[in-house]
Parts: sequence; C-alpha cells; structure tokens
Amino acid sequence: MGHSTEILFREDAYLSTAEGTVVAVDERGGIVLDRTNFYATSGGQPGDTGFFERADGSRIVIAGTVTGETKEEIIHVPAPDQPVPSVGEILVLHIDWDRRYRLMRMHTACHLLSVVCPFPITGASVGEEESRVDLDIPDAGVTREGITQAMMDLVDANHPIFNRWISAEELAANPGLVKSKNVRPPTGAGRIRLVCIGEDSSVDSQPCGGTHVSETQEVGAIHIAKIEKKGRENRRFRIRFGPLPAA
Repeated sequence: MGHSTEILFREDAYLSTAEGTVVAVDERGGIVLDRTNFYATSGGQPGDTGFFERADGSRIVIAGTVTGETKEEIIHVPAPDQPVPSVGEILVLHIDWDRRYRLMRMHTACHLLSVVCPFPITGASVGEEESRVDLDIPDAGVTREGITQAMMDLVDANHPIFNRWISAEELAANPGLVKSKNVRPPTGAGRIRLVCIGEDSSVDSQPCGGTHVSETQEVGAIHIAKIEKKGRENRRFRIRFGPLPAA
C-alpha cells in the first residue's frame, strides 16, 4: 500500500529541520511520514541522512532515504538497531545539513556543466566529493581548462536559481527542455518542475526533481578534474570542488 508524502524540499531545499508524523513503518523498518524535508535517492542524487528526534529527546538515526512504490512515497531507512517509532508519533526531522548542502552545490554544478556543454546527457551521478556527467559530444576539442573557466564564469555571475512548474502539455510543446537522453521527466503528476537559472530563465531551464542552491555563487570554486572518453562520442566529465590544480 503506497502512501503519499508531502515533499517539502521541492519548494524549499534549505529546510534543514521539519516536523513530520509517522504514517507507517514497513516490514523492513522503513519509516514513512506525512511530510518530509529528506531527499530520496533519484536523478543521480543520493538520498539524505540524518536523524529523527523523538518527544523524549532520543534519536532515530537515518542512514538513507529512498522512494517507495511511487516517487510520492518517501521511505526513511534507519541505521541498524534503532528504536522503532509508532504510527501517529510526531518527530522532528534533522538532515545532515553539511552533507546535503555539498550535494546541492554539486547538483547545481552539474546543471552549469550542461549549460556550458549543451549536449545530450547520457548519465549523471552526484557525490559529496566528485560528481560525474556523461555527455554525447561530437567534437573532442573541449579542454578541462576551458570548461572549468566557463563554469566559473557562471558561478561568479551569481545568477538566481528558482523553480517553475509547468504542465505536461507545456513540456510536450517544448521538447528542447529535456536534456537527458534516457531519463524522461515524470509526467504522471500532471505538472513538471523546471529548475531555472538566470533572470527569466535566461541561462537555463530544465526538468529536475533534485535540490539546488538559490544562486550560482553558492556553488563555490569547482573544476573539471578529468574528461574521460567513454565511446566514440561519449565523454565523462568529473567535477570536483576547489580551483583547477596547477598543471
């Protein structure tokens, strides 16, 4: 039986704490709440970790967050040997914010790469220390230095980043918004969340369910650590924090 969770991070990625009521605990111990600020693994971004605080001040440590039968059902997976809350119990949800914020900065950096290299995305994985994006690029004349500089120009320009919701019809009428070759945006809900960069989406606009920072300068210093050849036209870009190391 699937439950529908009110997903708070879709509207506010900066909610590091929230309150939720337990609606179910599944046979594997996964905790389902009526609402959550914990991101569930999807779109190449790992799910959140953290802890739930109970009324008596004790904690339930959360080792991961995943989706259930649908994207609207979010299951919080406790670490081993944690206490089990009861249905109806109200908990205060605390995200491991340092980790989440790094992932938000990295996820945003992946969007910036897709702006600088506007080619079809064939795969992506967001990590705390390194992210990778696979792109089909016809010309191999791209350099780590050139791509890093172009991404940092976007960071330094401090463009705003915001969400906009469009209908499935609008998306169908604008197929160019979808950059990923093999991941279709979820259209079952009837509306799709666009992540927009720049005033009036001047820099970028693409369907995405992930969490992002609110302006590009929050990404901080990033660089392309490697560009690997994965096929005749496929290149894997590895993004890391910090400035490009001197050659």
